Amino acid sequence: MAGETGAQAANMRWFGTAAIAAFGMIAGGYLLGDGLLRAKEADRAVTVRGLAERDVTADLATWTISYSASSTSLGEAQAKARSDTEAIEAFFADLGFPAGELQPTGANVSSFVQDGRTTYTVRQRLALRTEDIERARQAVARQFDLVRRGVFLEEGSGMSYAFTGLNDIKPEMVAEATRDARAAAQQFAEDSGAKVGSIREATQGYFSIEARDGESGGWGQSDSPYKKVRVVTTVSFSLE
Repeated sequence: MAGETGAQAANMRWFGTAAIAAFGMIAGGYLLGDGLLRAKEADRAVTVRGLAERDVTADLATWTISYSASSTSLGEAQAKARSDTEAIEAFFADLGFPAGELQPTGANVSSFVQDGRTTYTVRQRLALRTEDIERARQAVARQFDLVRRGVFLEEGSGMSYAFTGLNDIKPEMVAEATRDARAAAQQFAEDSGAKVGSIREATQGYFSIEARDGESGGWGQSDSPYKKVRVVTTVSFSLE
């Protein structure tokens, strides 16, 4: 009887231990599953792009004027170049540009021999740099006045307009692009029955400045003073 009683007690202890272990496994599995579910929900996100555009007007005009004079006499070529320089300076002075806005940027002399005669060519460059955009446009419109004064303008003489105030509008444009991205994320969220949460990650794209109406020109520069600034941001939002 004593042996049977001991065996029964041992069996009861074994069943109790097994039951506790089983409960622990069930509870652990539940907690693990719930944790995975929460992790999966926390991983829900949507990544979208936001766009911001703004029309601006150039605030800097640069006109590089290249001109030349040729003669079989070096002295005559140099004298003609000086006369052309005076004509150009008078042209801009008549339009009301301060003298300091027109500066020499280079000069060179070349020569070639043909039929035993040497011809000398004197080339010079002046650069106008001004923030008076409207006055600069008037100068371009009247550039043939220089030709009528006998100034030979070489290829490459042209006005370039640039916008330099990008840093002043960057914060507002980034905020606008972010709002545009959130609106796109909201549409995705509504389609999936979720809500847009906080920003998880954001990448600001580069700012581009192009001619508004498609005129040719480099980054931020062209023969038109009218520009379009554009930025695209990539934003990842959590979904709730």
